[in-house]
Amino acid sequence: MSMDLEEQYDRLYRYCYFKVRQRETAEDITQEAFLRFLESSHYVNTGKAMQYLYTIARHLCVDESRRRRTDVLDEEAADEGACTEDRLLTGISVRAALAKLEETDRELLLLRYVNEVPVSVIAGLIGISRFAAYRRISQAAKRLREQLGKEDIS
Repeated sequence: MSMDLEEQYDRLYRYCYFKVRQRETAEDITQEAFLRFLESSHYVNTGKAMQYLYTIARHLCVDESRRRRTDVLDEEAADEGACTEDRLLTGISVRAALAKLEETDRELLLLRYVNEVPVSVIAGLIGISRFAAYRRISQAAKRLREQLGKEDIS
């Protein structure tokens, strides 16, 4: 297997946390996704390991949200620790701007810019061409910038 499991574990955890907003649940889902990935008898190494791993995690997150019957994108509690007032206000503004975007836009931005997932993997994950995925990511980023502009954040 050619991917660094430790690095992918951290990225997959962030993805799961973004979806479920609970630390323990995100840890459980991440572990379960890796277990299913590693134990899968149907998986053939076709160079799409990350896509397969994110698909498993995505389905587990959807299952969890159905079990909880709550909105998986509720507002996160205020950050703890030594955040400066400016960082805190910027974070709140970014969260508010993200909340105004569609869930698919938020997911695309998380995968591409936070987890640094390649466009080709994202395209395979959502079942569209790389060009279409690149265009959707660019449009989502533009909508986020527009929302941030409304919030007066640069």
